[in-house]
Amino acid sequence: MVAIANSCPINSFGEKMSKVEVNKKNKRLALLDNAYSLFIEKGFNNTTISDIVNRAGVAKGTFYLYFKDKFDLRNEIVARKSIEILLKAEENMKSSGTEPKTLEEGIAAFSDAILECFRNNRLQLNFISKNLSWGVFSHIAESNFSNEKDREEINNVYNNFLAVLDENNYKCADPKILLFTIIEFINSTGYSAIVGDAPCSLDKYKPYLHKGIESLFKAYKI
Repeated sequence: MVAIANSCPINSFGEKMSKVEVNKKNKRLALLDNAYSLFIEKGFNNTTISDIVNRAGVAKGTFYLYFKDKFDLRNEIVARKSIEILLKAEENMKSSGTEPKTLEEGIAAFSDAILECFRNNRLQLNFISKNLSWGVFSHIAESNFSNEKDREEINNVYNNFLAVLDENNYKCADPKILLFTIIEFINSTGYSAIVGDAPCSLDKYKPYLHKGIESLFKAYKI
């Protein structure tokens, strides 16, 4: 998460933020950043709210101004980290210079980019575990997440997916369910391959994953 660095930060409406607003945002980010570090270091169950506020340098009452409880905080971190992974995967695909020939090839390349992000950061993988698809779609579906920029970014990912379907003349009854299923499939099977080499190594598993994705597209097509 990026800390506020400029002297006149701008909110999601393009307006300059007051010092009070900046202070609130900084405290909220401090709670999110330090909670994530603690969850990685100690595990979610072993981290207390007292641990989080002490590490963040804020009063315990401040925590409850922004989050209902530790689970509420964790849910937002999972959602934020899920967004970061998808955006990084998109960025890596664009920078690779490889142009997929088919829709299925494009989605397979995207799945590989997601899995490489996880393989390169196993601590993040262990924290998010199998919640990537939930993290993504909670931002699409819910309006109560405070960061408008996060919602905008993940909706851009979804809109890009819709654009790719349209460019390839692909029609399905519910693109959101298709994307959810693809991400769920990538995440759950990829997790096992990365963490436990089960049923085999990730590199050996990828061709089977690609065939599975191709089958999903065939099954959902109308």
